[in-house]
Amino acid sequence: MKQSETTPELSNSNEAGFKIGGKAFIFSASIILALMIFSGVLTKILPAGLFDRIVSEGRTLVVDGSYREIASPDYPFWRWFTAPVEILFGPDNITPIVLLLLIIVVGGSITILENAGVMKALIDFLVVRFSKRKYTLIVVMIAFFMFVTSFVGIYEGMIPMIIFVIPIVIALGWDSLTGLGITLLPLTFGFAAAVTNPFAIAVAQKIADLPIFSGALLRIIFFLVIFTLVCFFVIRHAKKVEKDPEKSICYKEDEALRKKFKITDGSMLPDVKNSITKGQWRALIWFASWITLAIVLVIATARIPGLSNLAFPMMTVFFLIGGIGGGFFSGFNFAQICKSFGKGVVSFIPGVILVMMAYSVKHIITEGMIMDTILYQASELIRQTSAYAAAFMVYATTLVLEFFIGSASAKAFLMMPILTPLADLVGITRQTAIMAFNFGDGFANMLFPTNALLLISLSFTVVSYPKWVRWTIPLQGVVLVITSIFLIIAVTIGYGPF
Repeated sequence: MKQSETTPELSNSNEAGFKIGGKAFIFSASIILALMIFSGVLTKILPAGLFDRIVSEGRTLVVDGSYREIASPDYPFWRWFTAPVEILFGPDNITPIVLLLLIIVVGGSITILENAGVMKALIDFLVVRFSKRKYTLIVVMIAFFMFVTSFVGIYEGMIPMIIFVIPIVIALGWDSLTGLGITLLPLTFGFAAAVTNPFAIAVAQKIADLPIFSGALLRIIFFLVIFTLVCFFVIRHAKKVEKDPEKSICYKEDEALRKKFKITDGSMLPDVKNSITKGQWRALIWFASWITLAIVLVIATARIPGLSNLAFPMMTVFFLIGGIGGGFFSGFNFAQICKSFGKGVVSFIPGVILVMMAYSVKHIITEGMIMDTILYQASELIRQTSAYAAAFMVYATTLVLEFFIGSASAKAFLMMPILTPLADLVGITRQTAIMAFNFGDGFANMLFPTNALLLISLSFTVVSYPKWVRWTIPLQGVVLVITSIFLIIAVTIGYGPF
């Protein structure tokens, strides 16, 4: 018998379905705090220095050979600890503010849908739809997420999709790590295995005076190798969890989600026709329409510089409209919507704090005027090495700078003007230098706690940063071997055109 169309009751739970645990938050915050202090200590040890910069076509580029030491700024140690607040008022404050607003709005909007039963309805619908094609679903989703980052350059705009995928894979008999494996892993690995990514490949190649998207064949081969590796890794894990759910390292944390969404062991499929009310169907259609529109706009504007920066603002607005509208369609009144939204915001505050702390690491290095010093000293090491060693030094330098600068294009503007002449000097092609740069930039996105997008992704789940690292470290080891092999091949064949 169909449920009645009466106004739904607000959930009695005082917690949202997705929430960072206290121990996980303290552990993650401790790691980032240690990195903040380490960065601060570096500002006292390393000499302050600057490269000259020029503006070309509206973009600021470093001038190779212009480094000079300068007087160390007056940067007291107590400001290391106020840096998380200072980033909100600094010259580059727009990006962290928009990110924080996205976390808050997603948390509030999803909690509205949770309490109204809409998320449960969505999960039931998708579980029934894909119950007989589970592993095909894994491959298709990994392919989709890797494609949008590798070929189109969309990363940030896809992050909120994680929050829908997690409960679906749990309902299909897997765990939260499987959900991250078919969303976050391919997003980050797709960025590292970039083929035509405009924010990594195109920017770096333009600075290096290479034909845009040249050398694609080797990158396509690398993409296919990494795609196969990710599919194998995730499916292998999913089968292990499906066979024995308690083998999952996040089994206990997932139990809260199973109870929240009333997910069974997967042996009985939900009766979708009789369990979802008309109001919930309307809410699902409304919310899905806005999120679909957001994804379409993000993809359509990805290659338009002036519009690609609007990915997060668009997602934020569309999530807000979708969440509030979904609440009204499902039968909630304004007071219930506000209460649910507030509950969701509170549950995501730990994620907000972690993101602010992550951004502060770069802020400390920049205020201490040692960012250019680190780059200069790395370039001097590269200058003195052989061709093969130079390729790996570029890889390592990018990994180090990834601690402080998460943006691929920002690192390209900082590094490539220096790496381009260095590549010519040490006997590696510029194309090889870009490949090494891209490896270092992409794969670190899923490992370093200073990466705000990684912390946002994990804040949308019950998976703590330590457990994420524990799960992905073996995969990272395999990737290190594969990328090393491809770098050796690139140096050996003179990967070009030059």
